[in-house]
Amino acid sequence: MTLGMTTLRIILVAALALISALPLFAQQRPMPYRIAETGKTYRSLSDAVNKIGGGTGTIEVAPGIWRDCAVQEAGNITYRAATAGTAIFDGGVCEGKATLVLRGRSARVEGLIFQNIGVPDENGAGIRLEWGDLSVFNSLFRNSQQGILTAQNPGGRIVIDKSSFSGLGICASDCAHSIYIGDYGSLTVTRSRFERGQGGHYVKSRAAQVSITDSSFDDSQGNGTNYMIDLPGGASGEITRNIFVQGQNKENWSAFIAVAAEGRAYSSAGLQIYGNDASLAPGVDRATWFVANWSRDRIPLGDNRLGKGLSTYDQR
Repeated sequence: MTLGMTTLRIILVAALALISALPLFAQQRPMPYRIAETGKTYRSLSDAVNKIGGGTGTIEVAPGIWRDCAVQEAGNITYRAATAGTAIFDGGVCEGKATLVLRGRSARVEGLIFQNIGVPDENGAGIRLEWGDLSVFNSLFRNSQQGILTAQNPGGRIVIDKSSFSGLGICASDCAHSIYIGDYGSLTVTRSRFERGQGGHYVKSRAAQVSITDSSFDDSQGNGTNYMIDLPGGASGEITRNIFVQGQNKENWSAFIAVAAEGRAYSSAGLQIYGNDASLAPGVDRATWFVANWSRDRIPLGDNRLGKGLSTYDQR
């Protein structure tokens, strides 16, 4: 046998070995998304979302850091960390908007982390809600331009529970906020934390009905922030049993809660504000107001515990 034939056989054997190993290599590539109802796994979040389509399903996200995103066009989808707090979406953006762009019937987010999200128009968010209902539970949004940004859906409902929003917001060409809710039917925020804002408001909501309860707003390490809660068109509902701390580095420190500062779209006569604890951070010495109201509606203020430098109410 010639040396040339021997070399050729070695090459052929190596090539066959490589071909036979390809399926194994493919199996070893990450398949982090699992549809709970079928047990099938997918390499991309979009593949899993498209598989559910207009139906109902749950996508479990494996532990790890995933630079991925998806657009939900239909259906009812739950996005759930397989183990809460271990599945991180880091910087992935779809349509120049957000990690999750949602315009189906409904979406639920559980136990996920969204971080380092930015886009050229400064509205990069963990979640961009364009239609449908949204529930967010036990999730973290951090170090991005915005946490949650929505369009308008007057019949829609948004619920946020046991979630944290940290290091969000920016005011450059315009302002982005920790969360910015458009003209939705209702917003409910419970047992959540807002901290270390980097511009804008912590909660800005144009929803007709709001319920913001049992949450904390820690602005002590904020940078160039505005109101803790801004209801620019007014709203009814309640703001109760929250803790507010206003820090030193503010773009606008004139109030903690602002009502109808951009005009009266909804009546605020039924807005209940009571049982809250509001103060200035240690070392901050200024006079400010807990509630500023532009609406002319009578807002019944209950018992709120206010620290030094705070006055209860200012009609503007």
